[in-house]
Amino acid sequence: MAEFATMKVPLGRSKKPLEFFVEGTFKPEYWENAYKTMGPAARAGDQIKITKVTFQGDRLLLDINGGITSGRHWYDNISGGMGGTTTSQIPMDNPNVSSGSPTYGTYIAVIFRKPMEGLTSADVKKILAPIMDFDQRSATQLFSETMTPEMKQAVAEKRAAVGMTRDQVKMALGAPDTRYRETTKEGLETEDWIFGKPPGKITFVTFAGSKVIKVKDEYAGLGGDVVQH
Repeated sequence: MAEFATMKVPLGRSKKPLEFFVEGTFKPEYWENAYKTMGPAARAGDQIKITKVTFQGDRLLLDINGGITSGRHWYDNISGGMGGTTTSQIPMDNPNVSSGSPTYGTYIAVIFRKPMEGLTSADVKKILAPIMDFDQRSATQLFSETMTPEMKQAVAEKRAAVGMTRDQVKMALGAPDTRYRETTKEGLETEDWIFGKPPGKITFVTFAGSKVIKVKDEYAGLGGDVVQH
């Protein structure tokens, strides 16, 4: 049967498995590049499904949400191992494989650098604890736990703050009424989220990359007069 978990960190889609080391570490720059290049398989706080587990030598390969595509994978024809042990695969509940429909997941390779004799599912969950939560908590609760006290306070007060991510701004203010992108004279690409319509308060939230770099409030009256705050 498949196993469900909630991501503690953003997880990008990648045809090549994202490496995670048994000591609980990974290369953030590689994971971030996969996230930017192919988009998200899951955001922090999203529930994921481990649909297949493959033992191969000194690593444990995990299919997340069915992998990138259904059907055969790049490692299906690989056989090998350590100490005379050949590759073995454990198929898990994955309806997409039989249906042939595309999936929007990814792959994670847990690197042990040693034989995995006696490894249990509880051991694997403990190893993955830095990036996955197997407790049955809500995505909102888990995502909130990753925020700094300052960001938690801003969300509670329903206001945007410099340094917030898009998901944090949505938690604080909801979906924007309007959004637009532009490139500055210096070549910086920005995205503005606009909350509110005249008459009344209008909030402009400016992103550069994944983080807020500026928040500006304006008040528009019935006559079109705008006062910055």
